Amino acid sequence: MENDSTILSLRGLVKRYGEATALERVDLDVRRGEFLTFLGPSGSGKTTTLNLIAGFIEATEGSMLLDGEPLEKLQAHERNLGVVFQHYALFPHMTASGNVEFPLKQRKMSKSERTTAVQAALEMVRLGSYADRYPRQLSGGQQQRVALARAVVYRPPILLMDEPLGALDKKLREWLQLELRRIHRELGSTFIYVTHDQEEALVLSDRIAVFNEGRIEQIGSAHDLYDAPETLFVGRFIGESTVIKGTFADGRFTAAGRGLQVTGSIPSGRGAVLIRPENLAISGPDGTGLPDRAVNRIEGTIEDIVYLGPARKYNIATEHGTAIVRVPEREAAAARIGDRVMFGWAPDDAVLLADTETPVEAVSAT
Repeated sequence: MENDSTILSLRGLVKRYGEATALERVDLDVRRGEFLTFLGPSGSGKTTTLNLIAGFIEATEGSMLLDGEPLEKLQAHERNLGVVFQHYALFPHMTASGNVEFPLKQRKMSKSERTTAVQAALEMVRLGSYADRYPRQLSGGQQQRVALARAVVYRPPILLMDEPLGALDKKLREWLQLELRRIHRELGSTFIYVTHDQEEALVLSDRIAVFNEGRIEQIGSAHDLYDAPETLFVGRFIGESTVIKGTFADGRFTAAGRGLQVTGSIPSGRGAVLIRPENLAISGPDGTGLPDRAVNRIEGTIEDIVYLGPARKYNIATEHGTAIVRVPEREAAAARIGDRVMFGWAPDDAVLLADTETPVEAVSAT
């Protein structure tokens, strides 16, 4: 149900290419003024959804409403949406100001209005003094900011961005992420952003929609997705985690014959316990260094140690697979690769989830 806080509604969106389904029954309400990110692996449906909103492709089924008005009947150029791609698509024969001015000329805006709007847009992306430079005279990051200025200069209600920082180096990407957040706050318009980079999504977004196999698995804040994933796919995709699989029945979780204390409940059957690295404690093999609340305890062998500056990460081989433990560097144990250790966690520091993943033996048999 659309309300005053909703600017865009997607209902039952389906996109098929012959017998292949790229998108399957996507329902989504985009809130006015939010920074919403579509996150997922390649082929999960996030770019397909963005292209449907932009009007670059047509839906097989479903509907879209922009401010309560049907969107799918309008051509791409009639939707008045801003779009920024990974490839800047700047006109090489035009200066930065000429590129930014182009959509205003298409809208028949007066010369004086265009001049004011272009300068304001370039100042917003901190390129006011670069107005007369051509794309070949600009760095990759500067070209991307010109493309952003061109997309927002006419103040579209929604700005669509498809991995716009993907071609940039790490330091520049991190700086531009902060710039995008600033620009979003200044504009107050709605941003819809596509990425496969989970860290980028966590930094930028008010909410994140996690796509998988043409569907939205979960939508929520970064905090929601990290601390309270609703599916095993989301828990694995967002951040690092240790996953221990087993069965749940009569309120008890059992993994490889071992009973583990859990909180919450799932339908009886295959399940999984998911624990974030910072919620695991580590000690010697006798477990004497573990806190009392870490009632779940498993032994393993250190197979790798990674120094992360402020923290140290231990990869521990166990009968349940690899566990990942991260502790502050000042609290790191004097352990080496090959040492036997014990790690543990409290029941309320883990998430109990249904295991809907295809078993390995089923995959091997196909």
